[in-house]
Amino acid sequence: MKWRTHPEDVLPLWVAEMDVRPAEPVARALTEAVALGDTGYPVGTVYADALAGFAARRWGWRIRADHTALVPDVMLGAVEVLKLVTGPGDAVVVNPPVYPPFHAFVTHMDRRIAEAPLGADHRLDLRALESAFARATGGGRPAAYLLCNPHNPTGTVHTRAELERVAELAGAYGVRVVSDEIHAPLVLPGADHVPYPSVRGAGDAFALLSASKAWNLAGLKAALAVAGPEAAEDLARMPEEAGHGASHLGVIAHSAALREGGDWLDALLAGLDENRRLLADLLARRLPGVRHRPPQGTYLAWLDCRALGLGDDPAAVFLERGRVALSSGPDFGTGGAGHVRLNLAASPEVLIEAVRRMAAALRHRL
Repeated sequence: MKWRTHPEDVLPLWVAEMDVRPAEPVARALTEAVALGDTGYPVGTVYADALAGFAARRWGWRIRADHTALVPDVMLGAVEVLKLVTGPGDAVVVNPPVYPPFHAFVTHMDRRIAEAPLGADHRLDLRALESAFARATGGGRPAAYLLCNPHNPTGTVHTRAELERVAELAGAYGVRVVSDEIHAPLVLPGADHVPYPSVRGAGDAFALLSASKAWNLAGLKAALAVAGPEAAEDLARMPEEAGHGASHLGVIAHSAALREGGDWLDALLAGLDENRRLLADLLARRLPGVRHRPPQGTYLAWLDCRALGLGDDPAAVFLERGRVALSSGPDFGTGGAGHVRLNLAASPEVLIEAVRRMAAALRHRL
């Protein structure tokens, strides 16, 4: 999708795919499965066991395989979990600007959005969150909070102290937290990922995880819903058919990545860290009017272009006049106008050329 959506003269830095070759253990596992004809339905806890090992090694988080459920992908899994703890017309709290499917999937399942926008520093605004919790639960209705951890598009990595405060508020208002942690393995040097269900007071929460973003496996569908100890009975109510969309080859690939892809991931993170510094330098030199906080996690950069006078959707200008495809800020909801999201998981040469074209687009406009 990344390279085929736009004409060949466009540099694509929009959708969250990386320009990388697959990890060797993943390629080997897939090749062996196809050679064996092992292309049927998934079964067993191999994926959950692989995630449990990875989570213990990387985050010190203990996951029980019997407290997990296989789901097709993170967003479909989030929908199924939200169905367990809310009903039609109930509210789901989100933190815009946020991954556009948060709005789309929630409204499509007949829930209403309650917004708690991020602060100007791109971090959780706990006062806004408490206000949203109060509105969401007004009249004694159930409510949930769809947390993005790490946050897409800003790349913010929430701290343990922040998440513990979230848990306190959720407990006080009876809000069930569902944490999208698809970018969890992609936390860059200088920050640490804290799985939300691992924090004090979050035992009734859920997390959705997948190897798809960190190992570039979006075309191999598979994810896991993980319940905290006090949410396990709720997760057990999820219909078995909710996991039928997961790919057996996806399970094989994701499990291999989590078990054996650690060295590949470490090399990737080092490269992303270099690209993060490169992008900051390029923007400072070529586009000084762009405000930018380097991401702590993900491979996504959230660029504030409001000072450039390009209107609500600068991505349209950069595409038309610079032939660079970026994600449009307004798609991310409140706080997105005047912004673009840039995918920095590309070669340094592509990043350099993209920023050159973006700067040229401004000159062309003048």
